Amino acid sequence: MPDESSHVMDLFRQGDADAFETLFRLHQHAVYSWVFRIVRNPAEAEELTVETFWRIYCARARFNPARGFEPWARRIATHAAFDRLRAQRPEAELTVDCAAPPAADPAIRAEIRLKTAQAFARLPARLRVAAVLAVVEELPHKEIAEALGISITAVKVRVFRALRLLRRDLERQGITPWKQTAKIA
Repeated sequence: MPDESSHVMDLFRQGDADAFETLFRLHQHAVYSWVFRIVRNPAEAEELTVETFWRIYCARARFNPARGFEPWARRIATHAAFDRLRAQRPEAELTVDCAAPPAADPAIRAEIRLKTAQAFARLPARLRVAAVLAVVEELPHKEIAEALGISITAVKVRVFRALRLLRRDLERQGITPWKQTAKIA
């Protein structure tokens, strides 16, 4: 299979439509899943998946087969999602399923979820993506760093800054974020 895969990649780099279609079919779900993790909206994730593959096709000459197709596609998808998030107004609703401490009143829980989603939406795109991937999706910092094209340290800094801004935003809205106790293994 490595020879066949290499052949498909060579044809793709030359602009072969069938090779591109093969890559699309093989990686469409992975790209969609990655983009959905970032934008948290199925319709936008579908649009961004198509846009990602358009960008992939346009950048095919820059593809380095030695580095692998999927990491390259993931990085392009991340940039497409960043571009979309930057273009959105900060007040746009972001659907983020955030864990909240149990409250007796479902209306209070709904209000906390809404305010938390709004606080996430107000974060700068770079910080928002890192925080969603690390905190909500619980992805390893190494995987986030590879996808964003930054160091693991930079991921940690972005997540730290995002959480600090989220805490301040929620406190201004009258919500005191609950603290989880660290688990010692």
